[in-house]
Amino acid sequence: MDTLTPQQCRAARGWLDWNQKDLADRAKVSMSTIRDFESGKRVPIANNLDALRRAIHAAGVRVVFRKGQPVGIAIIDPADGEAANGAEAGANAP
Repeated sequence: MDTLTPQQCRAARGWLDWNQKDLADRAKVSMSTIRDFESGKRVPIANNLDALRRAIHAAGVRVVFRKGQPVGIAIIDPADGEAANGAEAGANAP
């Protein structure tokens, strides 16, 4: 599975208008986990990284990868659960 990058984390928070505390509270991780991850100081342990991704996902944002490389985020249309741009978000595109 592709992992969330610090850049995608910051982009998702920006889109959602969340500060680091908002994400930490929603993901149930410490503020230092968010701060250190987004600054590139360290990568969180797997379950914390998954908690970040789940919190962002629950808010309607998907991380997007193309050929295994992170390319951004996608906003999900809550009406049909699909990415707003029609692409399959979070999947490796050919």
